[in-house]
Amino acid sequence: MTTQTDRVDHELIRAAAHVAATRCRGDNHTMAAAARARDGRIVTAVNAYHFTGGPCAELVLIGAAAAHGAYDLDIIVAVGDRDRGVVPPCGRCRQVLLDYFPALKVIVGTNDGLRTVPVTDLLPESYIWADHQLDAEESAPLSTS
Repeated sequence: MTTQTDRVDHELIRAAAHVAATRCRGDNHTMAAAARARDGRIVTAVNAYHFTGGPCAELVLIGAAAAHGAYDLDIIVAVGDRDRGVVPPCGRCRQVLLDYFPALKVIVGTNDGLRTVPVTDLLPESYIWADHQLDAEESAPLSTS
């Protein structure tokens, strides 16, 4: 695990906090996420809770970003409604974020100690989903005809 920390993007936190305060209502939407794309755009989203499970705000954000043509995300943060502040991604989100954006940075911590860390720090020694595709290409049998 690296101990690299980067500058905290307070504008991104404010964007997620604004969405959490203005768009999260009731039990169905309790978390907001904001991400900065490589081109500087900020994309926001809210979770879609359902008793059968539902996508977290970070996962909804991946789809929203793609819908806006933002395929390269640099940094992401999740914020809870009711002034709960920055909330770290759950295990499933950590894996999905790593799979989609291996160089992504994530803002974590409390308001007193926010820090920006690589997503790889949140999931050390993790399985890299894309690795199976590389292995398949390298070990594909050669044609002998």
